[in-house]
Amino acid sequence: MVYVPSGEFRMGSPPGEGDEDEHPQRSVHLNGFWMDKAEVTNAEYARFLTATGHPAPSFFYQHWNHSRYTHPHQPVVGVSWDDAAAYAEWAGKRLPTESEWEKAARGPDGRRYPWGSEWDIQTTRRCNFSDCNDPVARSSSTIDDGYGYPAPVGSYPRGASPYGCLDMAGNVWEWCADWYDAAYYTYGETYNPKGPPTGIYRVVRGGCWLYDAPYLRGAARDSAYPSCRDFNYGGFRCVKSER
Repeated sequence: MVYVPSGEFRMGSPPGEGDEDEHPQRSVHLNGFWMDKAEVTNAEYARFLTATGHPAPSFFYQHWNHSRYTHPHQPVVGVSWDDAAAYAEWAGKRLPTESEWEKAARGPDGRRYPWGSEWDIQTTRRCNFSDCNDPVARSSSTIDDGYGYPAPVGSYPRGASPYGCLDMAGNVWEWCADWYDAAYYTYGETYNPKGPPTGIYRVVRGGCWLYDAPYLRGAARDSAYPSCRDFNYGGFRCVKSER
């Protein structure tokens, strides 16, 4: 795990940038916490299943048994929010709040991407996104990030966040603890916010290997039904509060 110190950061996007649900940009204070350096892998999730007897995703979700998604060091995909929360509890951790996730990805300076403010990946591989390997709707026919599916965690060390977190842009969408509300930034707390008390969707962050630059920004927000078990959703990493 890597340590994210206590303090303030700028959460959301400035005027004229980002989507409506990223506004208004605001100063948020967080207590210090520890975050997993990388996404939980298939191997780690398999140990959880063996130790607890927690049910694996149904065979209906074919990617669970598809060779493109089952390498031990790839991030686990296709787990629901409840599955991810159960893993985190078993590991003695928890899912990150949306604000914790964003601070760990952007740092105190509010950079656009984990590595900085420029989409400078023409010559340097920094993340797994919709490149020439995308089998669905490639955003670039010339850039090759090396994978047309989730990459093994830590494959892009040059894309690390200011605190050393890996793969916080692209690869797989990651569950956060919060319920999603598009208007939350207009009324939410600014001291250790935990999101709305209820909702229909849970927050997911970070984009995935099928999405392009706008979705991989550190401030970009998205949501999914808690029961969602999709091949590009359902990734996650855990945090521990500072004692």
